[in-house]
Amino acid sequence: MRHKTSHAGKVLEVADSASAAARSQIAASWHRSVLKYGLDPDDRRPPEVIEEAALSARLAANDTFMMIAAPRLDMLYSLVGQSGCAVLLSDVDGVVLDQRISAADKPVFDSWGLRKGADWSEQREGTNGIGTCLTESRRVIIHQDEHFYARNTGMSCIDAPIFGAQGQIMAALDVSSARVDQTEAFNRLIAAQVAQTARAIEEANFRATFNAARIVVADCDDTGSATLLAIDDHDLVIGATREARRAFGLAATGPLTPRPARDILGREDGPTGFERAEKAAVVRALARADGNVSQAARQLGVGRATLYRRMKRLGLHES
Repeated sequence: MRHKTSHAGKVLEVADSASAAARSQIAASWHRSVLKYGLDPDDRRPPEVIEEAALSARLAANDTFMMIAAPRLDMLYSLVGQSGCAVLLSDVDGVVLDQRISAADKPVFDSWGLRKGADWSEQREGTNGIGTCLTESRRVIIHQDEHFYARNTGMSCIDAPIFGAQGQIMAALDVSSARVDQTEAFNRLIAAQVAQTARAIEEANFRATFNAARIVVADCDDTGSATLLAIDDHDLVIGATREARRAFGLAATGPLTPRPARDILGREDGPTGFERAEKAAVVRALARADGNVSQAARQLGVGRATLYRRMKRLGLHES
């Protein structure tokens, strides 16, 4: 039998230990990779790349979402690209749909299988940034030898999930580096920016989905996730981000049964929680725009006339 590499031996030993899997998220993923997916950490086959027609179909299915994400991917890449990192966006199945990679670094990343159409699901690649992020629906940093496959241990991958307008996980945002001198401290710095970008994409996608509704930013503890409610002209909540669903005890995924905003945000003496949250969002937007109503309206994703009506209803004056 072929001799196992030291990395593979370590992975198999840890994966076989139920106690290790219970204590460590990385060990739990290694455990899944071996026992659930039947993978071999010494397998040297390259990542699978789907056929062009299949990739085109996935791109078409995610067209609007990718248009929303594109400028935010550009911004993230402008921050991390000079350090030799690549920015990748996968769909819910772990297939890479878009990327930002310098021409000089592209051959290296191509050789790693970090390219459009590559399948980085955990079922296919074992423990890795994209796949484990999607499997566990959480932010992850998979640093070098934390990867399942020995062939991937030169990489560092920093990922954050992106949740759709119905609360469902729909994508993973990834920053990967193949630099051997990449440190865990540097990974943590990048992780904060990845999380912020994922949140910006999630918020923009939610606003685009409910573009006819007014969007209220709920006054909740800062969890690093978008806490938005979509409210129609009848003051009914018709949409909520994943974090808002969690915060207000709404259905975790799927279309919401419309409910009065006051029932969700609470009623107290004086202005309701809903009204306070809405007023606070308008005041913040006006402050950021130095009182420019047109600019504040653009921030809130509404028309200028709509914002004027809202200000009047909330007792806010242009001055």
